[in-house]
Amino acid sequence: MPGPLAGIRVVEIAGLGPAPFAAMVLADLGADVISVDRAAWVGTDEPMDVLRRGRRSIAVDLKHPQGAETVLRLIEHADVVLEGFRPGVAERLGIGPETCQTRNPALVYGRMTGWGQDGPLAKVAGHDINYIAIAGALQPIGRDGEPPVPPLNLLGDFGGGGMLLALGVLAALQERNTSGIGQVVDAAMVDGTALLLSFLHDQRHVGLWSDERSSNYIDTAAPYYDVYETSDGLYMAVGAIEPQFYAELLRLLELDPATLPDQEDRSAWPELKKLFADIFRCRTRAQWCSVFDGTESCVTPVLAPREVADYPHTAAREGMIAVGDRTLPAPAPRFSRSRPGVPSAPPRPGQDTVRVLAEAGFDDNAIRGLIASGAVAG
Repeated sequence: MPGPLAGIRVVEIAGLGPAPFAAMVLADLGADVISVDRAAWVGTDEPMDVLRRGRRSIAVDLKHPQGAETVLRLIEHADVVLEGFRPGVAERLGIGPETCQTRNPALVYGRMTGWGQDGPLAKVAGHDINYIAIAGALQPIGRDGEPPVPPLNLLGDFGGGGMLLALGVLAALQERNTSGIGQVVDAAMVDGTALLLSFLHDQRHVGLWSDERSSNYIDTAAPYYDVYETSDGLYMAVGAIEPQFYAELLRLLELDPATLPDQEDRSAWPELKKLFADIFRCRTRAQWCSVFDGTESCVTPVLAPREVADYPHTAAREGMIAVGDRTLPAPAPRFSRSRPGVPSAPPRPGQDTVRVLAEAGFDDNAIRGLIASGAVAG
């Protein structure tokens, strides 16, 4: 059965990171995504990027005199365009939103940048670590007395970036159902990351959050919300915030609450953390799993990415699936009726050039001419 976005066509101007992730999410949910790859990539031995799964590829030289016009012909038949250039680059290439929407007024044009389309930093280089630093997300992550710890590139690139771009595109498509016209979605990683911090800001305003790192109940200060090493050098994650879950944690650790300080006695937290750490170091991770699995203690093993597919809960929900020759996360979220199929493997650059052009109305002579001129490749 096709996914819920079946019938939506997306033209993605290929790039790196968050915009391809947004395109992957849309493709996973059933959209027909056409990736406009660089003609120079055709025939290269670059490894396939999982973020490119589930779409077709056409290879175009956007600097060729006929390159932009070729892409505009595709856009005439599209619902969405996605691009991740710095501000002004798409316009210089001749495929900016004004030009595209002149050809297709109903087009939703999604733009993914770090800083946004305007503002003092708009045209400055940056990466995930810079965007989340400015958004206030990096400073709180880490332990007392240590520098902040970058959470990979999950917050800026993918959570605050690609995922918010995909959401913005879907919102604009919904609005188009009423207005009949498209619009530009300006998705900035710094904006999206700041949005992810809404809960923290609220906690700060009501006096429940301190800017001092590792001094809050969910930033490793509390003994009931932290990771603990096991005897085999692995880890268990403890998140027993609520009193009933904390009571179950103590029971399974064979601790008598009557002999311990109150759960929210912050002065006793260091003492309790040491006690918990000493206990967890007495058994292996597997042994602790046999104690905690299926209980109301909010304690789970800390898995490495390579272990996720074999974890019983993940396996039961088919959370990891085979895509080509790789085991990868399944499309999410789940739907009761329009369940997406298994995504296709990432395409080779240009492998669908001829077919995509033909679908867009180019005849055989025109396609041969474009290939011969170098405007497209396949």
